[in-house]
Amino acid sequence: MDKLYTVDPGAKIGNNVSIGNFSTIYDNVEIGDNTKIYGNVTIFPGARIGSGVTIFPGAVVAAIPQDLKFRGEDTLAYIGDGTVLRECVTVNRGTAAKGKTVVGSNTLLMAYTHVAHDCCIGNRVIVSNATQFGGEVIVDDYAVIGGGALIHQFCHLGRNIMLQGGALVNKDIPPFVKAAREPISYVGLNAVGLHRNGFTEEEVRHIGEIYRILYLSELNVTNAIKLIEDTIPETKFRDEIVNFVKHSERGVIRSAV
Repeated sequence: MDKLYTVDPGAKIGNNVSIGNFSTIYDNVEIGDNTKIYGNVTIFPGARIGSGVTIFPGAVVAAIPQDLKFRGEDTLAYIGDGTVLRECVTVNRGTAAKGKTVVGSNTLLMAYTHVAHDCCIGNRVIVSNATQFGGEVIVDDYAVIGGGALIHQFCHLGRNIMLQGGALVNKDIPPFVKAAREPISYVGLNAVGLHRNGFTEEEVRHIGEIYRILYLSELNVTNAIKLIEDTIPETKFRDEIVNFVKHSERGVIRSAV
């Protein structure tokens, strides 16, 4: 049977790669071993797709950015090993700002998710259907994003967070928390998610104490951070949270509780 898909001779295709009917793979594409590409997928120049990736019908990887500042520069879009892109996911390649868009390893992007230019989505992230990431968004490892969330450009979502479906996010979300309501707010610790990912009860209590000061002490952010540094024993978790808040360019979400 004739091949019913198109692969440019300049594409580098690994071993045991499956390509479905009516898919198109352009020049300057690299695809790792054991990747499965279903039908009607388009992979544009600049795609760097890892091993064991699964891409479902209608997905588009490495299309040029939807950014009026883009001037045709050579940029990339990375998809890490073991990641799944469901139906109609779009991952645009980078711009001169960062040069690449990155989706990490073993991450799940459910149907109709859009990852804009220069985003960096971490490892083992779960993104539910129809979520839209603006340009240069950062999502750290093990985050769980509810369906239909809209993430403003330049926002930073910390690791191991749980974000409500349908959320409108225009502030940074520090690690380990649950975020919900409108406007998007801190609503508690993502304790269930932390336990599922191997955090001990002592670690969860320690993180919770940090957030009680940050969000429930009625102090402003600057004074709350100072109190945390003065009273909470130094640990990798304390330093991670403090550094996240201190370096937040958009400001962190506030509390709804």
